[in-house]
Amino acid sequence: MSEQQPNGNGQTISNLEYDLLTVLQNKSEALKAYDTYIQDAQATGSQPCVELFQKLQQTEKQQAQEIRQHLQEVMQHGKM
Repeated sequence: MSEQQPNGNGQTISNLEYDLLTVLQNKSEALKAYDTYIQDAQATGSQPCVELFQKLQQTEKQQAQEIRQHLQEVMQHGKM
């Protein structure tokens, strides 16, 4: 990606903002998928798998929160 990309409003976002937004979107999709995985494990009565998926989902949530913090900082100051 080039250094700046138009965002539809005539404004631009940096590569770093774009990258953080993309990673955050991927984390969001993963969090949603884990809900399905947990339900599937519950439906088959596999408590160890339920617990594993819940643990993985929690890790994704923590990472998403950290990414949001970085994104906010980058959007306000242009960098960390």
